[in-house]
Amino acid sequence: MQALPGANPENPHARLPRVWGWILIAPMVVWLALFVLAPLGILFVYSLGTTGELGMVEFGLNWGNYARAFDPIYLKILARSIGYAALTTALCLIIGYPVGWFIARQRPVVRNRLLLLVMIPFWTSFLIRTYAWIAILKSEGLLNATLLAAKVIPQPLELLYTPFAVMIGLVYAYLPFMILPVYGSAEKLDNALVEAAHDLGAGPLRAFGEVIIPLTWPGIAAGMLLVFVPAIGMFAITDLMGGARVSMIGNVIHNQFTKALNYPFGAALGIIFTLLFVLTYALLQWRGRKRA
Repeated sequence: MQALPGANPENPHARLPRVWGWILIAPMVVWLALFVLAPLGILFVYSLGTTGELGMVEFGLNWGNYARAFDPIYLKILARSIGYAALTTALCLIIGYPVGWFIARQRPVVRNRLLLLVMIPFWTSFLIRTYAWIAILKSEGLLNATLLAAKVIPQPLELLYTPFAVMIGLVYAYLPFMILPVYGSAEKLDNALVEAAHDLGAGPLRAFGEVIIPLTWPGIAAGMLLVFVPAIGMFAITDLMGGARVSMIGNVIHNQFTKALNYPFGAALGIIFTLLFVLTYALLQWRGRKRA
């Protein structure tokens, strides 16, 4: 059989697509190298140092910072951070999946308007939105005032500076990051596959669990990753809405760099946090391959 033109590996034109591919991704590779790999390398070097006099960092080969990270105090804070992040992810998935699915099933005009509503919070500063929730939840805030006026409660509820307030802030902040990936997967789902499942005798729950969930799993996995990892490291919401009473790993890292001036230990915690991100990503990828 005669070879197709250009199929010969020795033909220089056969290499052009691959060369152009590398040229196209070169800016992304450079960006990742400069703003991801290089900072991580600097962080790792700092994590092996020690804090000398006047807070100066003395570079060396000290693994004690990583050993200190496994102190029961910090393990408890890390476990709390993972718990809060997991609960935030679960709530965002429970709320965001139906919303993303509903938007994907609408006509294009309605769909675009609903997506605009999801994106509107990004038009406002994150801090302004957080302070708005503080104004709503505080003792003399809008929520308590409404409940008191309706005589639902006899006295104001202590909602602010509680774990409840922290959860509200986290879910509100990261809910769009769950809705949008789910919408992206649901919008591409072929309705004929769902109809075929019903025609073959599958009920609504079975069709949802065996057809819809597997086909929209990429969006679910992306949403879980975009919510879970940032939620672990979030410190602004816990400081502002938790009143620094709900300490998470992000608060510890922030305090090590800004108050304790212990850069090596803060860097070690940062490296461990990055490894946790990699582990989460690997678990989601493994789960996705298992479903496939």
